[in-house]
Amino acid sequence: MKNAVIIGAGTAGTTVANRLARRLRRDWMLTVVDPAPQHLYQPGLLFVPFGGRLDVERPRGRTLRGGIRWICESVDRLHPEARRVVLGNGDAIPYDLLVLASGARTCPGETPGLVGTETGGTVHDFYTLEGARALRRALESFPGGRLVVDAVEMPIKCPVAPLEFLFLADDFFTRRGARDRVELVYATPLDAAFTKPACSRALAFLLEEKGISLETEFSASEVDAGGKKVRSYDGREIAYDLLVAVPVHRGAAYVEASGLGNEMGFARTDPRTLLCKADDHVFALGDATDLPVSKAGSVAHFQAEVLEENVVRAAAGKSPLPASDGHANCFIESGRGKALLIDFNDTTEPLFGTFPLPLVGPFPLLKEARRNHWGKLAFRSLYWNFLLPGRPIPIPNRMSMAGKRQPASAAA
Repeated sequence: MKNAVIIGAGTAGTTVANRLARRLRRDWMLTVVDPAPQHLYQPGLLFVPFGGRLDVERPRGRTLRGGIRWICESVDRLHPEARRVVLGNGDAIPYDLLVLASGARTCPGETPGLVGTETGGTVHDFYTLEGARALRRALESFPGGRLVVDAVEMPIKCPVAPLEFLFLADDFFTRRGARDRVELVYATPLDAAFTKPACSRALAFLLEEKGISLETEFSASEVDAGGKKVRSYDGREIAYDLLVAVPVHRGAAYVEASGLGNEMGFARTDPRTLLCKADDHVFALGDATDLPVSKAGSVAHFQAEVLEENVVRAAAGKSPLPASDGHANCFIESGRGKALLIDFNDTTEPLFGTFPLPLVGPFPLLKEARRNHWGKLAFRSLYWNFLLPGRPIPIPNRMSMAGKRQPASAAA
């Protein structure tokens, strides 16, 4: 019996495990290692601070197909040369093929002052269910003042999430009749609102329209929780009454220690095949990679299709296919019952046009629309019932130009 081991059962790990469970031959055992007893629907955390549904968790056992062995244990270290995974309890699991779906973890302790007596008081984040719930209580009792969202460092999970939070905050305080008493500020280490120029322009317009200040190239060096200030490395300060921080993100420490990852713990990954560059018996996908693509659920879904095929090929002794193009799409909640949709890959930035889907849509691209908002809300059901179980979804894993309008310069 040969062993395929998947580390991590988040969106990426669960999706690819469920897909492989139908494809691997019977002489292969498929094992998933993850210490969390519950599967967390991370996109739902964005809505929790504003009174959204709290049922964003399901028992891990219900999300994995029959025939998959789930080990509810942490990983202590990897031994690629011996092809073994050592667990937190000291047990070792041998593998013939390994998939790193170990995700990204937030490390607030890396920023001086971000963790302390004010954590959960005037300093918050929404990257855990507990944090999102605490932030909900803080927003409900916020009397007014300056609310600052600070992205400490890139990369982060879902790059547009901080902006979505601010758009929803604008809507939240407007509905409560308190918007004139709240100043909203976004501080980012980027030189613009977003990394893709066309999308950045659209988001910057929304920020201005909603009266949200943008502080660019702000790399936070420390938080003065007592004085309620965030300081950057270049000496700038931003005062706040309520701070919503997007902490430093890192990959798994054991990935870095194994030699498979970079200094941030993200697996060094071939962008086309999703093979780890340091070992042709190891694949990586989702937030665990060092690829210059969004750390988002859609990316994990599209990569899972590519990785599924390549793991099956590797199990049969065949070479992997260079089929991944960095495809990502994302509904961006903009408040007041509207959202934008962007669709892009690592060579084509978001374009205007429509996103055609069978039976539903079309969804307008780079444009606010109510149908995009409903598409964002409908994704929750799609996630639990199709994406996570590995069922077919009528969206190609490679980006399609159908419905998109090329810029005049590109068309020429």
